[in-house]
Amino acid sequence: QVQLAESGGGSAQAGGSLRLSCVGPGYTYSSDCMGWFRQAPGKEREGVAVIDSDGTTRYADSVKGRFTISRDNAKNTLYLQMNSLKPEDTATYYCAREQWGGCPPPAGYSPVDWTGWGQGTQVTVSS
Repeated sequence: QVQLAESGGGSAQAGGSLRLSCVGPGYTYSSDCMGWFRQAPGKEREGVAVIDSDGTTRYADSVKGRFTISRDNAKNTLYLQMNSLKPEDTATYYCAREQWGGCPPPAGYSPVDWTGWGQGTQVTVSS
C-alpha cells in the first residue's frame, strides 16, 4: 500500500495563490487517475479535481477556472495550482489515486474509490 504525501499548504490572503504537491516515494502513478480532495472543519471530504492517465482533467464547480491540476510523470509528482483563493477554500487538502481503473469526477466522490491517503496539507485563506 503506497501512501502519498502532500505538501505546499500554508496561509494566504484572499485572491492569493498556493501550489500543492503530492508525491509517492517508490510509486509510479503515470497510468493512474489521481485526484485532489479537501475537508473543511465540520464538513465531509469533497472532491476538488482529478486528472486521468491521458491528461484529461475535471474540476468541482467551486474551483473551476481558479484551480489547475497537473502531473509531472518524470518526477512522479501531482500538483494543484490554486489561484484567486477564497476564504471558503480553507481546508485540509489530500491527494489520492483511484484504485479501480476508473476516473470518477469530483462531484461523484466516494471514499471507496480512492486510496493512498496521506496526512494532508492545511490551506488557510484569510479575507
